[in-house]
Amino acid sequence: MGKVVMLALGTLLGAFVLFNFLLPMLGVLLKVALIIAVIGVIVFVAVNVVGKSSRSS
Repeated sequence: MGKVVMLALGTLLGAFVLFNFLLPMLGVLLKVALIIAVIGVIVFVAVNVVGKSSRSS
């Protein structure tokens, strides 16, 4: 009986940690990765535009 109670408590604690700590942290990491990707694309496009304009002159 004690094992079943501890298993239930462990499962509830694991779900609490997952939903309250890990998932929001993953959301923040995905937002940061998205921001870095957008900045990288902007820099890539800017370098290509400057490179093509200086080569054509």
